[in-house]
Amino acid sequence: MEVLAPDDATPPPGGSAVTIGAYDGVHLGHRHVLQRLGDDARARGLTPVVVTFDRHPATVVRPDSAPKQLTDLEQKLELLAACGVDRTLVVHFDRERADETAEEFVEEVLVRSLGARLVVVGEDFHFGHGRKGNVPLLTELGERFGFEVDGVALTGTDGDAVSSTRIRQLVAEGSVAEATTLLGRDHEVRGLVVRGDGRGAAELGIPTANVDVPAETAVPGLGIYAGHYRRPDGVAWPTAISVGKRPTFYPGGQGQAVVEAHLLDFDDDLYGEPARLSFAVRLREERRFDSVKELVAQMRADVDAARDLLVRR
Repeated sequence: MEVLAPDDATPPPGGSAVTIGAYDGVHLGHRHVLQRLGDDARARGLTPVVVTFDRHPATVVRPDSAPKQLTDLEQKLELLAACGVDRTLVVHFDRERADETAEEFVEEVLVRSLGARLVVVGEDFHFGHGRKGNVPLLTELGERFGFEVDGVALTGTDGDAVSSTRIRQLVAEGSVAEATTLLGRDHEVRGLVVRGDGRGAAELGIPTANVDVPAETAVPGLGIYAGHYRRPDGVAWPTAISVGKRPTFYPGGQGQAVVEAHLLDFDDDLYGEPARLSFAVRLREERRFDSVKELVAQMRADVDAARDLLVRR
């Protein structure tokens, strides 16, 4: 996939069909828009282009209340490429860009950089300073600059509406199986394997990899999960995952939430490795145990449950 910045892009011969958005998660609703874009581009002899941003606009406009992200930029570009997108324009979003009017954005990015002839967006799409740009304004600007606008409902395979906001809510609740049905894949977080308290192998007999996930990432709610750990070589290992504050060792909620992964039937050093953890099903809520012996017994039961579930899935 070709990835460009606006300053490096030139309008393709014959013009382009463009979709614009944060595309956080690249969920089934996004894929519906991408399919529509590709079909319409082929029918009209246009070059399909996705315009997205190097960060979620809310992290600049309202950083204190910006939503947790379902995908970072690298992951988003990988998912777009997997959807068959051949050309993506990544717009750097900063304070200057946030202050830009909808009209200025259209003229700079859609017209000058891409020579847009068709723009396909979600029907609730907003853009420009103060989010004043919407489908009606885009349609009006299209009449001025020579492009058509198609506002598409973001729906899944069953026709129901899909949104990144709803998926974030499900992930935060720990409802990862439900999130999977809207994403079209298991929710994944990424981070480096770091050293933790060292209890897993030494004290509990169940080694775990502590994954340092960036603060802006949408991490599932506290609980125990079955999923997969994908190594840099692409191999995915069945995994039991804990997202928790370790209340048996830190009573009263005093511990910091950590993400720990126990790779089934695995024995190797993972420290410093970039990890990709995907969450398939929530097995149970996190709870405090009266003794380490009880905790270990439950952890072994969790490993067995994860193994059974992932084999049958």
